[in-house]
Amino acid sequence: MGRLAVAAAVAAWAIPVAVFVDSVVPDPYMDEIFHVPQAQRYCRGEFLVWDPMITTPPGLYYISLAYLASLFPGAWAIKIAEEFDLLCTTALLRSTNVIMAMVCGVLVHDLLLCFKPGIGKTKATAYAILVALYPVHWFFTFLYYTDVASLAAVLAMYLFCLKKRFWVSAMFGAVSILFRQTNVIWMIFFAANGAIKYVQDISPSDYVSHENSSLRNKSNSEGSDRDKITSAPGLRRRRTSSSISKSEFVSGSTKLYTGFIEETCDISFKLWNSKCKVLITFTPFAIVLVVFVAFIIWNGGIVLGAKEAHVVSPHFAQFLYFGLVSAAALLPLHFTPRRVSDLFRVCAKNKTSSVLAMLVALGLSFVAVHFFSIAHPYLLADNRHYTFYIWRKVIQSHWIMKYILIPVYIYSWFSVINILGKSQTRVWMLSFVFTVGLVLVPAPLIEFRYYTIPLVIVVLNSPVIGNGTLLALGSVYAVADLFTLAMFLFKSFHWEHEPGTQRFMW
Repeated sequence: MGRLAVAAAVAAWAIPVAVFVDSVVPDPYMDEIFHVPQAQRYCRGEFLVWDPMITTPPGLYYISLAYLASLFPGAWAIKIAEEFDLLCTTALLRSTNVIMAMVCGVLVHDLLLCFKPGIGKTKATAYAILVALYPVHWFFTFLYYTDVASLAAVLAMYLFCLKKRFWVSAMFGAVSILFRQTNVIWMIFFAANGAIKYVQDISPSDYVSHENSSLRNKSNSEGSDRDKITSAPGLRRRRTSSSISKSEFVSGSTKLYTGFIEETCDISFKLWNSKCKVLITFTPFAIVLVVFVAFIIWNGGIVLGAKEAHVVSPHFAQFLYFGLVSAAALLPLHFTPRRVSDLFRVCAKNKTSSVLAMLVALGLSFVAVHFFSIAHPYLLADNRHYTFYIWRKVIQSHWIMKYILIPVYIYSWFSVINILGKSQTRVWMLSFVFTVGLVLVPAPLIEFRYYTIPLVIVVLNSPVIGNGTLLALGSVYAVADLFTLAMFLFKSFHWEHEPGTQRFMW
């Protein structure tokens, strides 16, 4: 079991399904009508011709060129443009993502072993296959979209950053931006947390995030053991009394805030003391960032084409949607009676801070839902997507429905953050939440494809689930995969004012 097993498992279903999809839907469909012709122009050597409807950079087309050249080296070597153009069929271009899906599986396997060395290759293999089965990722494996290749580049960037091979990581960061511009935000996230880990390794601290440790270990007591430990030099020393008193109650209601400040100060001191080493070590990321900023200035914006349909919007409700989708995708971790009771116990330990946080979350979520729920024209007019029906049949089924969902959004985010807190620091969690917001909030269109990268990061940083639960979740994914594929292939319909066959998809 290992990398080869993951690649073989993904190939075992991806290749026959891809062949079947190509036989039923041989022509470009949906966004493929833009991507396939553009890739074929590149196959003809027309690198300066660009379709103004394409919003993303040409990374996918370059990868396809390299892939096809490896399959047919003779046609590439003798530079017969017309002959090579004939090889750039829709089916072969789509198969690029089959290869990328196999790469994604291998990268998830290696990342899991990096995060959880004790997990073992067998469990890491099973987890990697589970991620490969995630319905949105699985479906777009068989179409010529940028999502699968984009995920592969981001995961490679993440892996090499964790391994402290920062030049290689920055290179994959640049590659990921060629697939989707918003990947620059994930590059900054990885680089920032990589810098924190780097300075912590070269200058270990006496400070320990005790409250975070209490979240990681359910058996930890709320009081005495944690309070008896003092903080790092230069930081405020904790009260050592283990008795339950008024001062301890006040400390309990503010301990999360105090611990976060201490953790932030500790990191800030280390970064400042090692600033020269950090600047030199992380120069590759800075170079990529500077080049990207120069591109935005030259281009007049982050989007390449169809700018009028992709205007940056304050779509704060999108942030809430992701919380629910990510929790639902990991259903056994978040929506069980035991999980609900565990979260209530966490809240009961810090009633004052929990009530305050809940009120703030309710207020902000109400504002997001009431004022910043955006219905993009594509969402309202295109009945070929799940989101069209979720919007019309659920969110807009009654005027009060979108407000009823607010507690579900809050619970989902609270559960996700609590789960992440078992393996990550507060600074990491805050930066992750902020990064998700930066990636998703400006996007006016509700697209489950946009959630895949942060969702996979959540999976990688979540606790390991049991074999039985893993099998059950994989089975649910497989059923959703087959249902969506059947709808796409066989539930075709026609629009009155639009020629051609329409198909249902994510």
